[in-house]
Amino acid sequence: MASSSGSGSATTTGSLSPSMAAVAGASEEEMRALMEQRRAKRMLSNRESARRSRMRKQRHLDDLAAQAAHLRRENAHVAAALGLTARGLLAVDAENAVLRTQAAELAARLASLNDILSCIGMSAANNNSSGSSGCGGSNSNSNSNTAAAAAVALTVAAAAAATGGDPLLLGGFDGALDDMFRSSPDLFMFQPC
Repeated sequence: MASSSGSGSATTTGSLSPSMAAVAGASEEEMRALMEQRRAKRMLSNRESARRSRMRKQRHLDDLAAQAAHLRRENAHVAAALGLTARGLLAVDAENAVLRTQAAELAARLASLNDILSCIGMSAANNNSSGSSGCGGSNSNSNSNTAAAAAVALTVAAAAAATGGDPLLLGGFDGALDDMFRSSPDLFMFQPC
């Protein structure tokens, strides 16, 4: 039995072998062609995928470059606006310093004028009390009128100076005040206040 089975298997293998070899050779060729086709398809797909990836990267890079250019322009505009604002701030600070100095000067002048007015008022009161006892009643009225006029003139000059009036007004006023001092020296006999 062993011999028949051995010869049977040899016979079966020997008789199928040429046809199997042809089928195996044909299917091997088909398999190689199919594998080659699949490999070519994969390579083409990979190439397309790589091309799309490169295009995406390029678009992203272009977008970033455009965004950077836009931000640079915006930064330049903001820097220019900041420079203008800083220059304006310096100008306003300088003007404020000048105005503070002028306000301090005018406050000092006003205090001085108020002191002068109070002294003029005291002198007029002293002159009125001494003039009413004698024959100079009309002189005391003119002295008090002159003192009142001087007080009004000083107040007007101080107000004009405080509101930024014409500096020539103060010069003219000083001249008028000098004329008043000369015209009625007894009115301006100051006693220490």
